[in-house]
Amino acid sequence: MANSELSGFYKLSVKERLERIGKEAGLEEGEIAQLNNFGSLSEKCANGMIENVIGTMPLPLGIATNFHINGKDYLIPMAIEEPSVVAAASNAAKLARQSGGFSASCGKSIMRGQIQVVGVKDAKKALLEFGKNKAALLEMAKKNDSGMSNYGGGVQGVEARVIETARGEMVIVEFFIDVCDAMGANSINTMLEALAPEVERVCGGRVRLRILSNLADRRIAKAKAIWKKETLGEAAIEGILEAYEFAANDIYRCATHNKGIMNGVDSVVIASGNDFRAVEAGAHSYAARDGKYVPLTKYWKDEKGDLVGEISLPVAIGIVGGATKVHPVAKIALKILGVKSAGEFGCVLASVGLAQNFAALRALSCEGIQKGHMELAAKNIALTAGAGAGIAEEVAKRMVRQKKISVENAKKIIKEIGEGR
Repeated sequence: MANSELSGFYKLSVKERLERIGKEAGLEEGEIAQLNNFGSLSEKCANGMIENVIGTMPLPLGIATNFHINGKDYLIPMAIEEPSVVAAASNAAKLARQSGGFSASCGKSIMRGQIQVVGVKDAKKALLEFGKNKAALLEMAKKNDSGMSNYGGGVQGVEARVIETARGEMVIVEFFIDVCDAMGANSINTMLEALAPEVERVCGGRVRLRILSNLADRRIAKAKAIWKKETLGEAAIEGILEAYEFAANDIYRCATHNKGIMNGVDSVVIASGNDFRAVEAGAHSYAARDGKYVPLTKYWKDEKGDLVGEISLPVAIGIVGGATKVHPVAKIALKILGVKSAGEFGCVLASVGLAQNFAALRALSCEGIQKGHMELAAKNIALTAGAGAGIAEEVAKRMVRQKKISVENAKKIIKEIGEGR
């Protein structure tokens, strides 16, 4: 049994850590060598990004094609392990091109920073004191904006509210900051740390949390597209609309509906070196902002009978700072994407999310998700079953022809091919 109490593990070199883990987990030489292959992300870079590094976990990086957004073509890098996502997005974008592609918009990059004040004896008095000191707090915030005002951003406002909890009333002071082309977490959190003592003095309680919110509801990207009835067919449009209504009225279906959107969004966010967990958290909390968890997309038929799709999505992403400028592949991915601002990037993400959702609803309502999904997964299943690179393609083709895509069948076909040779 492995020992997890590894005192001083963080002090070891990457090689020493890997040797220690190999010993504790009983890794073979080939497995250790695989972990020691850092590829495009150097050992030095990886070791500087997180703690206790022993290797990297690569993902396939693909390119979604056919995207035409606001009159401009985009090649969209997507990092994901799930089959059919890249192909589905590309196909949906190709169909949308017939009506001009995607029209998209993204508001300012306004993020919310929160300071929690607990132990407030008189919440009403605290709010009055906040009101008297609001202008001074705003000025103090502007002096601690990490230079964002030099780029046209910075603090835009400050508000306070009271929330009732089982532990009594809390005053929440919120600063709204335009972070420009950054995601903004580090600069906002640094600002809040500097402001905390003054907020504490003004409100008369004790400051606890000082942290940004990942519900970026003042940083919304929207996209819209039309898919022609001549291309889709009336039956497909009706199927998509009925699938949408299912999600709009059932939380269990809605969770999977929105997950499909994030298949596309997350893969682009990951490829760019952004924080996909922040985008995920923001998306799902935004979907529940009115007390009911609802789809991030909407669908309807226009006067011509064509299908119209629309999405609204919070996009806490950046093209400067963090891993976007550290990870070598992320830098290349952003170069391929060619966006010049975080707002433009938000437009791309919303368009990808809408395309991904359209593709999923079309597949689900018309032919079932498994057909296309499993055909693309067949080669992976062949490899899992032990097919070598030389026969994996043939094993996958046979499984697709037989309409029986499974590890068990792959093993059977591998054996048949071996006997045939």
